[in-house]
Amino acid sequence: MLSPAERLSYLARQGARVAWYMGHYFASARFRAQPDSEVEEDRPRRPGPSRETVLSEMGRLFARDLANVERGYYPMPRDHDGDLRHAIATSQRYFADLPIVAERRGSERAHEVAGEQPEAPAEYPDYFLQNFHYQTGGYLTEESAKLYDMQVEVLFSGTANAMRRQCLVPIAKFLRGKDQRQLKLLDAACGTGRFLRAVKEAFPRLAVTGSDLSAAYLEEARRHAKPFTIATEAAAAEALPFADASFDIVTSIYLFHEVPPEIRRAIAREFARVLKPQGLLVFMDSLQLGDKPGYDGLLEAFPSNFHEPYYASYIAEDLRALFTAAGLEVTGAEPVFLSKMVVCEGV
Repeated sequence: MLSPAERLSYLARQGARVAWYMGHYFASARFRAQPDSEVEEDRPRRPGPSRETVLSEMGRLFARDLANVERGYYPMPRDHDGDLRHAIATSQRYFADLPIVAERRGSERAHEVAGEQPEAPAEYPDYFLQNFHYQTGGYLTEESAKLYDMQVEVLFSGTANAMRRQCLVPIAKFLRGKDQRQLKLLDAACGTGRFLRAVKEAFPRLAVTGSDLSAAYLEEARRHAKPFTIATEAAAAEALPFADASFDIVTSIYLFHEVPPEIRRAIAREFARVLKPQGLLVFMDSLQLGDKPGYDGLLEAFPSNFHEPYYASYIAEDLRALFTAAGLEVTGAEPVFLSKMVVCEGV
């Protein structure tokens, strides 16, 4: 059991993170104002949750996070946001980029990176060459990689890491009674490596690999993971360069809503291919329509506020049918605040 001091320390840290990132969210509100060109049919037709509902759900997420620590699923969270100097510098870069993002959004320019593709060992697919969220550099540049986690935590008011950590629970259950040194985990589309760092802190003897299309984001993942060692591979999730049945665990977090429907199916087939029989797939992405009463309006508003061209199709996707068709057995699915976690078994 955690001591009162440990509980208080956790609540203080998470409360400070929420205040910091939520403050940035409200401070940047004017840059998210709806453009005059937006047509009426693009606006959500259903209301979203009240602020009180969201804050209550946020509290339940943190209570769940702390309970998982007490149950031994993972150690006390360390979010690794950097020291105060680093936080202030990142905040300055974030606010400096906001007017550029707002101008790009107002003029509906979302494919600037398609003409600025840097040299890379892998050929980028067309769907990837976009300024997702209208962000500068898309997912291709070092500057984007350094700002991405700030942008995501601002969007989720400091709860993104806590939602990701819930994916550690099925992994911890899967690893019970097994020698971690003999097992391998793949995090597909690992981005800047925040989840991989959490995996290594919880299961330090587990061999982990992160794959991603962006060389800049893989470099940030390696930097963030230190002093832990992680293997990285530049690759599209729909064409993984790994042998059949080569991983005991595959994870995928916040990927499906950023790829077209046909690519989701190809990715699911790749997950099934590289996963060993009776292996574990842990998937997390946005909530979907109907997952939580009163949240559908919030989901409908998201693609109109940000450049997310595949989000509307994702929130209507039948994930159970998709994973089953790929050859995986769905063993669980549940909402986790603003996200959804699906657990599957390899067959």
